[in-house]
Amino acid sequence: MTEYRFTDYFENEVLRKRPYIRKEWCIRVCQNPLRVEPQEHNRYRFWGEIDELNGRVLRVITLEDKRTIHNAFPDRSFKK
Repeated sequence: MTEYRFTDYFENEVLRKRPYIRKEWCIRVCQNPLRVEPQEHNRYRFWGEIDELNGRVLRVITLEDKRTIHNAFPDRSFKK
């Protein structure tokens, strides 16, 4: 089982601004993404559908190790 970590930014800012987001959802998206792509600054974007958000897609940003979660938010513009 892969261990996931969270940046201080995620812990202090993301969860404060979006208290409805759950860490387990972010991990689920990273483990079973609809799509993954590299992002600038050696980060990665993961997208995944979250049933608990009425099927909306959550975008999760990780650091280059793909195991340290840095940001997460519902992505209204994601096209399946």
